[in-house]
Amino acid sequence: MKIAIGNDHAGTEYKFAVIKYLESIDIDITNYGTNENSSVDYPDFVHPVAKDVDTEKVSFGILICGSGNGVAMTANKYKNVRAGLCWTKEITELTRLHNNANILCIPARFTSQPQALEMVKTFLDTKFEAGRHLDRVHKIPICI
Repeated sequence: MKIAIGNDHAGTEYKFAVIKYLESIDIDITNYGTNENSSVDYPDFVHPVAKDVDTEKVSFGILICGSGNGVAMTANKYKNVRAGLCWTKEITELTRLHNNANILCIPARFTSQPQALEMVKTFLDTKFEAGRHLDRVHKIPICI
């Protein structure tokens, strides 16, 4: 499995923790995020992750910023991306089960690192339920 990860300055420390966890379970990682804590523009780090997910170059993406909103909004501009903003393990599970999310967005300023790592594990361990949710997921992308 290959995962692309991106972050802004608010998510740098979380990203390092997530990468350490992913490496411990032998997942290949492409790091598009900043490695610094100085202010950066999150879209610069979101677009490469979203492109990789959109084109199926990677299995999943993980995006981390202060609130999670900016990275989620940016990533969801891509047709084949379903980026879910999650702040608990339970929401993370539902975004995979019901929405087949392929990018996990983590709000670093509203979750602890242990919570974030638990969400990453839940995201990777949870399979899409399909069934009645499949038709709904097919209705998500729209181009006008």
